[in-house]
Amino acid sequence: MKKNVLVSVITGILFVAALVGIDQWSKYLAAVYLKNQPNYVIWKNVFELEYLENRGAAFGMLQGKRILFLVITVLFILVICRLYLRIPAGKRYRWLRGSFLFLLAGAVGNMIDRIRLDYVIDFFSFTLIHFPIFNVADIYVSVTCVILFVLILFYYREDELSRIFFKKGNRSK
Repeated sequence: MKKNVLVSVITGILFVAALVGIDQWSKYLAAVYLKNQPNYVIWKNVFELEYLENRGAAFGMLQGKRILFLVITVLFILVICRLYLRIPAGKRYRWLRGSFLFLLAGAVGNMIDRIRLDYVIDFFSFTLIHFPIFNVADIYVSVTCVILFVLILFYYREDELSRIFFKKGNRSK
């Protein structure tokens, strides 16, 4: 492994660990201070903290499919790690590398909950629009998907992305 790749991997692991730590700490605080308590209103009729044990996916879909979520998450993590290693060095790709690290942190944060607790702790609730309750790991994934969408549409060229996703010689052109 080249030195700059090794530095990128070590830096990435430390960054993901820090992000996962923030996510897990926030869920710990939610469990300690919000569980079995009335909702904590931050902005009346707009935003509050509400403890929820989510045994499903986004929007509460597929309740109780823990093994399915774990398998999909492990596969997702493996794919993101492989793609991360294909990203060229240099400033131009920092946004893409950072995005992949946030995706990893979100996936790992919720996977830890599913393994340890059999559910994911959610606690942010936008009551104004009746949006599903979510957590910090969900924010990592959701915001990153928007950023990736913008990067893919307006920042990176098709040939730059095809080198990462399809590697030279596989399907480029």
